Amino acid sequence: MKTKIYNYLTKPYIVILTMLIAPIFGFIDRNFVFFFGLGVAFLILWGSNSDWSRFGIGKKITKITLIKSLVIALVTYVGFSVMIDPILEHCFGSPNLSSIEDIRGNLLGYIVIMIIMWVFAAFGEEFLFRGYYMKGLAELLGNSNYSWLLAAIITSLYFGLSHAYQGTTGMISVFLWSLLISILFNKNRNNLLLLVLVHGFNDSIGLTLIYLNKDSIISEFIQQSF
Repeated sequence: MKTKIYNYLTKPYIVILTMLIAPIFGFIDRNFVFFFGLGVAFLILWGSNSDWSRFGIGKKITKITLIKSLVIALVTYVGFSVMIDPILEHCFGSPNLSSIEDIRGNLLGYIVIMIIMWVFAAFGEEFLFRGYYMKGLAELLGNSNYSWLLAAIITSLYFGLSHAYQGTTGMISVFLWSLLISILFNKNRNNLLLLVLVHGFNDSIGLTLIYLNKDSIISEFIQQSF
């Protein structure tokens, strides 16, 4: 049974089928879209006898990886906060972050959401969207540099749409951030953990600023400076 499931789920077209079927579960709950895809990915992992390299996890976390991921997260967070998000908010309004607004000044809520974020957003989303969807699409399309770029764009669009609950600004911002991360994965195809750390550190900065009620501090600083 295990072998049959693995052989079926590793057929080239299954990654596309999974991406098409997953959104249907959104009519029940948006989280089911994520967990359906993640379930398929973990079934493949189980069938491969825990061959994490299938999903781009081929390197261990080193001190250099930690430093590199933190620097990338800081640069991208500031870059989006200063240059991209203000433009998007001017055109489409503020993103809908109501799902995490209740952590402002709430230490317990902040700790809980941080744990959930690192497990399901940082690791879970990178494992699914980059490790399974993007890598699977790239291999399906020929595994060339062009196919990896096309897979990056498709996956990022899909990732952005999965954040529709954040509104137009949120979707576009997430798409652009995802595209940047996907290009990073293209350059580090066997180091998915680098992306997990970048994702985790990036979200940690945002959540911490919201908890401290300082999430607008960067834009305010820019306005005061200029």
